[in-house]
This record gives sequence, structure tokens and C-alpha cells, in this order.
Amino acid sequence: MQQKLYQWQEDCLKRWLSNNGRGMVQAVTGSGKTLLALTAADRLSHRTDLDLRVKIVVPTGTLLHQWNRALRTFLHEKGLQKQIGLRGCGYKSPIDCSYMIYVVNSARYELARQILSELREGKSVLLIADECHHYASGQNQLIFEFLPHIEPYKDHFFSLGLSATLPSGQTGQKLTAALGRKIYSYGIEAATARRTVCQYDIFHIGLSFDPEERMEYEELSNRMSILYFTLRSSYPILDKLDQRERFELLRSLTGDQDHRIADTARQYMRLSYARKSLVCMASERLDCAYDLVQYLGTQDKILIFGERIRQAEALYERMRDLYPGKVARYHSKLGAQANKNALERFRLGDIRILIACKAIDEGVDVPDAAVGIILSGTSTQRQRIQRLGRIIRKKEGKEKALLYYLHITESAEDSCFLPNTQSTRIIDLEYQPGASMFYNASYVQKTANILERMQNAGLAADKIQEALHCLDLGSVRSDWLAEKSVIEQHIQRAKSTRERNYWMCMKKLSEEA
Repeated sequence: MQQKLYQWQEDCLKRWLSNNGRGMVQAVTGSGKTLLALTAADRLSHRTDLDLRVKIVVPTGTLLHQWNRALRTFLHEKGLQKQIGLRGCGYKSPIDCSYMIYVVNSARYELARQILSELREGKSVLLIADECHHYASGQNQLIFEFLPHIEPYKDHFFSLGLSATLPSGQTGQKLTAALGRKIYSYGIEAATARRTVCQYDIFHIGLSFDPEERMEYEELSNRMSILYFTLRSSYPILDKLDQRERFELLRSLTGDQDHRIADTARQYMRLSYARKSLVCMASERLDCAYDLVQYLGTQDKILIFGERIRQAEALYERMRDLYPGKVARYHSKLGAQANKNALERFRLGDIRILIACKAIDEGVDVPDAAVGIILSGTSTQRQRIQRLGRIIRKKEGKEKALLYYLHITESAEDSCFLPNTQSTRIIDLEYQPGASMFYNASYVQKTANILERMQNAGLAADKIQEALHCLDLGSVRSDWLAEKSVIEQHIQRAKSTRERNYWMCMKKLSEEA
């Protein structure tokens, strides 16, 4: 772990301490939230005369283990001897430890009581709520039950909420009441510009429905339009709402007292879910991901994100035959131990391709994973940022991360994964399934120019064929857009003739007008 803080972390800690050790921080995944929190605890311990107890709450068992590793490393490098306790996922450490890490499912029924007890015993308490957007709803709110009773001890209670995307509205207000206001925000654009995270490029790959899927999509869309017209006649405000607000209102109308409205809204929602499923499961997604991985190879670790388990399993079956022993999957139906084993093998490098569903959106720390493929996407901004964060963590020797976003161009699916930033390139690719190729107009034109000059120069057929192979490999990467000095370094460091040839071709492409 990087022990020297980035400037944003120092600025954030000063703001947190000046706010009496209370508040929430919104920072992009991979930018160093864990180190920020552990340093906050360490600095706070030097500011209080009381025995400081640190309570860390996480949403998953994977994060429990990740925080445990990070905490042990941090304390070891600081030369500190502190007891660490774990609660949840089968762990039941004694509660009288300086540092306690809880999975929220276990924390619901014991954390509030333990915090209040320790405050009454004359100790000070720091509550670190990781992925805190989870804790303002349902039973998770129970972890804050101590709050109405700590007025006599409020000067000895501290809190730090962490999230890549803090919620707004009522949920945000609940978290503010529990953890304090948002004191710092550190987004993707700032983190990329300041090199806190790895530089990255995003590829948008346009896909198409097959004929039957297209007909079904159009039929569903037409039926939805008729139903929407009926609902809009009763609720004209629908046209004035943004997409999220409109969806929430339509969903609430399913319980309308007017049975005609409620039935229309229910039909609309059923068709909406059916259309979303059709887009998500479009057959061309699997073909594209399969061909894309063959272009990319397994030199870099590849994370493939899907929305549906059936889809992930289908791709796994195909990939397993292509790369035996190098592919694993990770989803909720496999069980905790199987997922833990898959993740550990991926971290160690035994597995080079991990196909996962939503279960991996939070809690995966694999800094050397440099390629992400969004097999089927989500419209939720939080999940998009979390998935990007899986591949942009910095590591020595890791120059760039690549993220490939597959979307159906004939649908209402977003064609842009995230807004463009000054330091990030957005590259459009078209997938051609019949030829198993990827097409970018600028790249293809430059490639054609190079091959034409090679042929006119009378170069041997084997040399032209080698160049064609290298240029094909580069069609799904952004190496041809790298600075000349970077390309030259790769040529000098090449470990094989094929690698050198590849970078020589990238150099020629970069020199094309």
C-alpha cells in the first residue's frame, strides 16, 4: 500500500479534523479511501487523551478481508501493536479490540450497543462507514441506534463515511444526520488529472440486435408508447421529469387508487422490464466479448462485468474452452467460498479472466487488473463508477487501463459509459460479427495507408502478413494514440520480435497524418 498521502488526502484530513472528526467523503474508487481512513484513525489517536476504539463497517465479506489486510499492513509499517477483531462471515472475535471490522449484517444487532457501552466507559470511538450509501435504508439503519443517547459523550464520538457516490435526497439526509455532512469530493476527472488513479481509455462498442430481437424490441416499444400516452393524459407532469423521476412516478402509479391507471402502469412496467432484459441479453454481446478477448489475449488480467448470471455462465462456458484453466466466474449463486477462491486465484494470477455479475461491483481490490469489459451495462451511475474503479487502481509498471463498453445502438441504452474528461480518450468501435473484427474509421484508414506503402515498396509477403497481424491486434487498443516517446520506450523494452514488430507498427500509425 502507498503510505505517503496524496495531496487530496492531506487536504481532506485537514477538513475532517477541523470539522471535529465528523463527515463524509466522496472519492472515486481506487483513489485511496482506505488509506485515508486508516490515517484519520492514526492521527485522531494522537489528538485524544482517551483510549480510541475504531469501528469499521463494511457491506460484504470480501471487504472485511480487504480491510483486514490493509489494516494489518498499515499497523505493521507504523510499528503499532493493536488488536484487530472481525465480526461477521463466521468470525466472532472478542469485542474488546482496538480495531473492530464488522460486516453490516452482523453490525446491525450489536454495534450500536457496543459503541454506547464504550463511550460510557470513558473511551472515544471512531466509526468508519465504508460504502456508506448502504447504511441509510432497511435494517442497516440499526447500526446508528446509539445516536439519540450519546449527547453526554458527543465530544468523544467521531465518524467518517466513505463512498464513491454519496446519495442525495432523503437517503443523503439520513447519512448526514448519522455521520456528518459531506466534507470532501474527489471525482474521476480530478483523480485522473492528478494521476491518483491510472490513466485510462474507454471504448464504446456499438452492437446490433439480430432480426428477431429487433422485431421484439420494436413491438415492446410500440406497446409501451401506447400505454405511456394513456398515463400522460392523466399525469402530464411525466413529460417534465428526468428519466429517473419519471420511472419512480410510473412505478408508484402501479398502486394508484384508480384501477385503470394502476393496471396501465403495471402493464407499462412489465413491458419495460421485458425490454430491458431483451437489451441486456442480446445475443451479439457474447460473440463480441468472445472475439474481443481473443484480440486482447491474457497478458493483462481481464474483468468482465455482466448483469445476468445466465449470461455470465454462457460466456464462461465458451471462454473455458478457449483458455482452459485461466477463466473463472464470480456471482451470487456460486456461494461465498467459491467466490472467495475465484477472487484469490485472480489476485494471484492463476486466473487471468474473471467473469462477474453485480456481486463484484464493490469490494474487489486487484490493482494489476488493467482491462474491463462491460458485457451488459447498468444505468446506475454509482455502479458505472465502481466498475471503472476496479481497473484504474495504480500499481508500479501499470501504464494504462482500458475499459470496453458494449451497447446496443438500436435501443434506448446509453451509448456513452461516462461523460468525457480532458484526460480520458473515448474511442468508438463498431463490431462486425461476421468477420469477428472491430472497426474504427480513422484506424482503418491509417492501416490501409501503411499496407499500401509496404506493397508499393515491394516488401515480402511474409513481412506484410506480419504487419497485418500486428495492426489487427492494435485495432482494439489505444497504443497507436500514445505519445511517440512512450512508443519508443516500448520498442526498446520489447522482449520478443513479435512485440517489437507490434510497437513498430504502432509507431507508424502514430506518424500517419
